[in-house]
Amino acid sequence: MLDSFWDFLWYTLLVFAFVAYLFILFQILTDLFRDHKVSGFVKVVWIIFLIVFPYLTAFVYLIVRGRGMTERTVEANARAKEAADAYIRDVAATTPADAIASAKALLDSGAITQAEYEQLKAKALA
Repeated sequence: MLDSFWDFLWYTLLVFAFVAYLFILFQILTDLFRDHKVSGFVKVVWIIFLIVFPYLTAFVYLIVRGRGMTERTVEANARAKEAADAYIRDVAATTPADAIASAKALLDSGAITQAEYEQLKAKALA
């Protein structure tokens, strides 16, 4: 167990360093698999070095590929934002006329009753 304050401080520092390394490791692995310009062999070499020399390799990776890592992350975030915005536009683009036309198509196909159609129509117009 922990015998003194300094042991506790040292343990806390080690845990912090390990958690920080895990965050960096996951960022590096994500970046490796996000970069389609790097061959599979090079990716495997980076991963092996990350396992054998973890901190040294992580620091070298950040120094050597840091700028590209940032650019790929920004690009991926922009693509994700654009996809989310497109989805929101698609979902929110339903006008009352579209909702009434969909309800009418359901009524014509027999999927809903006249009363259900009137409810959907009133809801779309509200």
